[in-house]
Amino acid sequence: MKIAIIVPMEIEAEYYHKYFHSGRKEMFGSTTFEHFCVNHNDLYIGLSGIGKVRAAMNLASLLSNVDIDLIFMTGTAGSLQEEVHKEDLILADSFAYHDAHNILAGDYVEGQIPGEPAKFELNSSARKQFAQFLQENNVEFKEGLIVTGDSFIGSQKQKDEIKQNFAHALGVEMEGAAFAQVAYHFKKPLIALRAISDNGNQDANGDFDHFAQKVGAKAAKIICTYIEKMN
Repeated sequence: MKIAIIVPMEIEAEYYHKYFHSGRKEMFGSTTFEHFCVNHNDLYIGLSGIGKVRAAMNLASLLSNVDIDLIFMTGTAGSLQEEVHKEDLILADSFAYHDAHNILAGDYVEGQIPGEPAKFELNSSARKQFAQFLQENNVEFKEGLIVTGDSFIGSQKQKDEIKQNFAHALGVEMEGAAFAQVAYHFKKPLIALRAISDNGNQDANGDFDHFAQKVGAKAAKIICTYIEKMN
């Protein structure tokens, strides 16, 4: 099986570099992917870069050149709900764009790009197996919608504006819906595990670097353990 792990930032990817060694490097898009063999699986680990365009470009370039069977997206997100706390894990069941406003252009809903689904649903058997693995290993996680936009959310005002259109969204970040859109068009299963690094409010900037590294390692350890147990 060929497996891709893609994360936006280096501080979110540090754990993978400590866990896997002796990989060869290959360039896809504007980023370098490290290529490992783990338990008879080919593993490609790369940094997408920050934001929707770089995320889509680099994942699409990989998928155009390598017949990837499964995509893991990991990294961090900000909380949108009071019951979602720092260090919580969110296994996304869907993604939408919180900065796509096209209801005046036709029969669309908030978050929908014309010609695309209203939300990108993640309902593959691979995702269900991963959720079962988390449950069997007593890993606490929440499931739900995560929304994506090209802005860092660092104020209560920004959070409130997003929640007007996405009242039940659990988290907010800058790449996930772009990954999901690419995976949808390439017909590849995507497993998205985001760890909460901040509350998406005025304290977010001060919290982010510290918690991003900590919770990024938490999510990465779980994914690495799962991959090592895959047949």
